[in-house]
Amino acid sequence: MSMDLLLRTIRTFDGVLELAPREGDAYPEIAWGDHFFYYAPSGEVPQHGQPYATVVTKNYPGDTLCGLDHPGRRRLNIHVGRAAFADLTGEDPRADPAPRDYTATDVVLPHPVHRAGGWIAITNPAATTPLASRLLLEAHGKARARAQRRGGPAPGARG
Repeated sequence: MSMDLLLRTIRTFDGVLELAPREGDAYPEIAWGDHFFYYAPSGEVPQHGQPYATVVTKNYPGDTLCGLDHPGRRRLNIHVGRAAFADLTGEDPRADPAPRDYTATDVVLPHPVHRAGGWIAITNPAATTPLASRLLLEAHGKARARAQRRGGPAPGARG
């Protein structure tokens, strides 16, 4: 099981929009090669809200603890919410982070930057792929529910 399997899984979700900037796109160079997932059956990036999951392939400014600039490292980030974050990590997402090795692979960790918002991170998922798949499906469902509360399209609607 691998990140590629997780990417294929996410792409099957109803109403998913994958933004995957590449060289030459209108998106900032730092985002090239990464993946951003939204609930957006219209096929357009929502004007409000953030993606519910991302896959990043490199360090970002202020986000270097996972060592993503080393070859072959990719990190799956999932917005699970504060309650699930606490269940998964045993920590309050708003508390000061406990010391840990953020370079660990195939482990559910608090997101090194966005933990307070209820985000977790898994670098190079393997054995954690089934858990990650479940968390991604739940995050997608929550994103769909948020869109519907904002007056977005009904489930299964296509633009």
